[in-house]
Amino acid sequence: MKFARPLAFAAALMALPVAALAESTMKLASATINDVQHEWQKVFAAKMAETAGDAVTVEIYPTSQLGAIPRMAEGVLLGTIEAFTTPTAFVTGIDQRFEAFDLPGLFTDGDEVAALIADPEYRDHLETLFLDKGLRIIGAISNSPILMLTREPVTSLAEIEGLKVRTFASPLQMEPMKALGAQPTPLALSEVTPALQSGGIDAMLAGMPILTAFKYYDTARHVTDLNFSQLVSVTLVNEAWFQSQTPEVQEAIRAAGRAAEAEVHQWGMDNVARANAAWTENGGQIHKLSDDEQASMVAQFAEVGPEVIAGKADVVAEYERIKAVLEKLRGM
Repeated sequence: MKFARPLAFAAALMALPVAALAESTMKLASATINDVQHEWQKVFAAKMAETAGDAVTVEIYPTSQLGAIPRMAEGVLLGTIEAFTTPTAFVTGIDQRFEAFDLPGLFTDGDEVAALIADPEYRDHLETLFLDKGLRIIGAISNSPILMLTREPVTSLAEIEGLKVRTFASPLQMEPMKALGAQPTPLALSEVTPALQSGGIDAMLAGMPILTAFKYYDTARHVTDLNFSQLVSVTLVNEAWFQSQTPEVQEAIRAAGRAAEAEVHQWGMDNVARANAAWTENGGQIHKLSDDEQASMVAQFAEVGPEVIAGKADVVAEYERIKAVLEKLRGM
């Protein structure tokens, strides 16, 4: 389902002049490359160059150039890295409210993720949700559906039992895998290939654009389209650094982030299709569970998700807020 994405806010902010002043550097870090996260960063940097001029120089550091994911998360918290783009599931250790975006079955597709982000009231809420941790969200995008890469073909739930599966360090990836009898193994992306090659893990959860960008088909050729969750990526900026900028620069950052969200969404959706094609063109195979087994897995995960967040009042509150917005949008 597709929803129109309002651009009035971003357009109005980007029309504001930015006074010339001493140059500030904004390092933008991520673990990936040539995916929708990287595309958002490139569009954001271009829009900042147009509106902020010499006031801010945006430098992009993909492929974990500034450290593994935990180090980049630590860096944006401490302010040694100004901004970090990542799926929410990688930063649940910073704040458990990030878990609210990762419940299985929450979104039907990437367009629903974009629709949530485009909702003006929710987007304003999202920007300031983590200010108590010293972080501001300046960008949020639909990333991709979750797939499972394996060294051997997996076409049934029984074949998942016993597999050592690389997951994000999020209970909402780890607990569903446990429910299927797998052994969840959180690893940074930079550690996955050697672990697959050595047999330290048997599988990994990821989106197809990551699998093709890093040429995982050279290590493991099989993918099972579990499609139980949508990855949501956010760009976190250190709030102390943000507040050190002039009001004009702050507004330019906010506007560039929101405009980039709108501009890259369709690129990201198309990139998933391109990645699927590239996977098979390079000898990879894409498997699916039977309809009955897919339905069984989804039903099982629908019970696991709420159990994981039960007792976490702030996570439940955010989850309920997201659900309410999605229900409103679905009724449009």
